[in-house]
Amino acid sequence: MDYIPLDSYPHYTECEKIVSQLGFHLVELKISPQNGVTQILATITGKNAGVNIGVNDCSRVHKVLLPALEEILGTDNTYMELTSPGMERNIKNAAEFQLFLGREIRVYDKRVTDWVGGVLKSADDKSLMLEEAKEDGSAEQKKISFDDIAKAKFIHL
Repeated sequence: MDYIPLDSYPHYTECEKIVSQLGFHLVELKISPQNGVTQILATITGKNAGVNIGVNDCSRVHKVLLPALEEILGTDNTYMELTSPGMERNIKNAAEFQLFLGREIRVYDKRVTDWVGGVLKSADDKSLMLEEAKEDGSAEQKKISFDDIAKAKFIHL
């Protein structure tokens, strides 16, 4: 899995500051001109892994972020879709892991050719640490390199 720093995406840093002031993190930001209209796709998550994002949260961020982006981009001919990560999000960029600490995830580990799941305890630019609960009540920590991850997603109940 590739690690692409989130701040390397155009306008991510400015938008993350705005979203962060509202109590959220910006997970993904895609800006693309299409037929004279600037299409904006944004995904936000809560700063607390245990709190789910609702429609009202997305609406609140949308009302603040859209005018800011229109000013940054110098256009008001925009369409913006703002969403939560959802229950079954596929994690697309290894840099996203840092935003989901405390969440239950699963990764397809190429070394064992199987899914490995647990609570995401830490992540940097090379690897992540999962804590897997064992049947006897103990917990096992597993460090997995991003090079060994084929894909990753949330565990949902």
